[in-house]
Amino acid sequence: MIHRLESLVVRHTLRLPVPSGPAGQGDVVARQFDAVLMSVGFKLSAELLARLSELEPKAVTTIARRTLGTVREMVGDHVRHNVYFVDFPANVPDTYDFWTSCITDALADESSRENTLAQLATGLVDLLTLPAYGNYRHSYAEMLAAHDELIAAAADRMTVLHLGGQLNDEVTALYLALAGSTTPLGDDGLRDLVTLAGRCATGPQPEEMPVRENRAVVNRARLKAGADLVVDTVTDVLRLACALSDGDVTLVEPTRFRSPSRPVRRTLLAALDSVLAASPAKLADVNAHRERWKRLGERLHAHEYAERWPYAAEVFAVARGEKKAPSFDSRVEELLGAGDVGGAARLLGSAPGRLFRALDRLLRTATTPDELEAVVAAAEAVAPAVSGRVLLSVREHLGNREKADARRVFVNRHGGAWAEADTRPALPASTRERLLAVLDAETRRRLPDPGHLLVDPAVLDVALPLSGRATTAGLGVLPRGSLSAVEGDLLRFFVHWKQKRRSTDYDLSALLLNSSYETVTWLSYTSLKEVEGEHSGDITDAPEGASEFINLRLGAVRGDFIVPQVNIYSGEGFEEVEESFFGFMLRDAEQAGRPFEPRTVRMKSELRGPGRVALPLAFVRAEDGSWRAKWLHLYLKGSPGFNRVEENRVSAALLLRGIVEREQLTVRHVMDLVSDRATDVTPWDGDTVPPAGPVTYIGLERPEGLHPDSLVITPENLRDLIPA
Repeated sequence: MIHRLESLVVRHTLRLPVPSGPAGQGDVVARQFDAVLMSVGFKLSAELLARLSELEPKAVTTIARRTLGTVREMVGDHVRHNVYFVDFPANVPDTYDFWTSCITDALADESSRENTLAQLATGLVDLLTLPAYGNYRHSYAEMLAAHDELIAAAADRMTVLHLGGQLNDEVTALYLALAGSTTPLGDDGLRDLVTLAGRCATGPQPEEMPVRENRAVVNRARLKAGADLVVDTVTDVLRLACALSDGDVTLVEPTRFRSPSRPVRRTLLAALDSVLAASPAKLADVNAHRERWKRLGERLHAHEYAERWPYAAEVFAVARGEKKAPSFDSRVEELLGAGDVGGAARLLGSAPGRLFRALDRLLRTATTPDELEAVVAAAEAVAPAVSGRVLLSVREHLGNREKADARRVFVNRHGGAWAEADTRPALPASTRERLLAVLDAETRRRLPDPGHLLVDPAVLDVALPLSGRATTAGLGVLPRGSLSAVEGDLLRFFVHWKQKRRSTDYDLSALLLNSSYETVTWLSYTSLKEVEGEHSGDITDAPEGASEFINLRLGAVRGDFIVPQVNIYSGEGFEEVEESFFGFMLRDAEQAGRPFEPRTVRMKSELRGPGRVALPLAFVRAEDGSWRAKWLHLYLKGSPGFNRVEENRVSAALLLRGIVEREQLTVRHVMDLVSDRATDVTPWDGDTVPPAGPVTYIGLERPEGLHPDSLVITPENLRDLIPA
């Protein structure tokens, strides 16, 4: 358990909890540990190296083994990355020449000759029936022997691990940060919160838990520990019931409720009763999830406790349709149906978050200047009561409502995406500007004074993480819509997957588009070589894990967009396989090395989505010819089987266009709002010595040498920029 908690802290914070152990002379082992770390693109901070050097060598060795396992998995170096073509990217054959050689080998093989001849007679040969196709023809050791050692370069990634506090303190701080997050966590974050809540539910708690899914996870742990629940709506209780049945606390997917023990039934019913006793109007919230409430009522035997908890009994009466409780939304719809836009705005004013989420619709529905004024005035009045995340989400939305001919991209909580034309009329310019000013003023009011602001310019184009589901777990991953620099001559993608129960074939591909989002060419198993680069070869079965690579020479790329994608050709989906992840590496032209070199990995992310085609990110050519990564984290539905890059070119291009042309709300926006309140603003170039006093540092990586009282914001805790 200690190893697991320590690993959580390292993954989320890049801090190694202060090592404990007998004092000794561990400097030699500590330097060896640092050297091994550097081989996979990590290193110890000077402070951490000094602390380890004070320990007994055996203690340092134990810490090193645990930590190396964690960081290797973070970067994707915990598996063996073999390739089909042994000396890739050298000597990759022409596609048709390669297929012809596979047919020739099949004809020379007695076991496959007859079947191959029969296929040739029809004019169509199934590649998967050819013995030489799709399976490794050499061992991992033989592949390594075919490659020179990596030539180290100054541009190789070097991620610093910093000295943390005591393990208990680090775990508590991480728990408070995740449980009290102002933005929803992704699925991986929620799973980590489950682990942390089991240990921390009875200790210090965040002042607020604004994200209801987080609250459900914490309440489950608190219920098990016998602590008081944190509930103030009936839906909080429903989410907790889902958590107790290992169901979906977001209430998007249905949950098969289990029959809880009698003490748990009583706790849930008592919580319901107390919520409604304090605010009977919240009974209307039951309508949003009536079917779930009916199923839960069958498990709680609510009728047995009707006299003891009468308010709770009303919940299930409403769910069964025996009692009427007009929902808030139905009252709003009634007013809009009657043409009373002003009345609807005033009613929504009692639920500020709902008013802001309905703002665009109200503005479009208003038909007179008086109605428009009523809507804007209602928004101005309740802005101070709206959460910071909603304020910024609406700010981003309104910032993209200037044009009426844009494309709309819809993304669900799992990353499933689709695009369509935006047929809504543009909002009046004066109204937009007035609302944008209100939103900016309210956000500025909530942002704390930063003191001395130390800013890495590279972070300014990183999108604000308005939802944890706009990103994925991994190393070097940024929120959807972010832009980051790409510096190197060679760009290499990789995908690794390991099937669980049945044969599974993933295909790594890269689509190249011009400035009009039209296809220039692609690299895939059907196009192994182009002037831009090479494909490492198709692997069609992964019982022990399999990897595919695409190598691109950026200077040779025709077009303005590179869109890597992972297609599921057959077998298990991204959420079914034992493991699947994607990443990219950057190298200088003269660097050699193996197909996979961990210190050149710039990004590695898990592939866990609902579709059959993954679009992790794209690469965009800037006006000056340089390249930048545009983060997508999207999944296309695709076909049940046999997905290929040739068949989803149009849908991928439409999604890319929608994301690229959308104005994202970035860190730059927050800096513009708060910089005039800073005592000093200093750009950080990575080389100068940090100021001696405390600073607020915002950047991609934490520098060494910051004052211990500094506030540090990096991608690992970027959500802290979102005000409550």
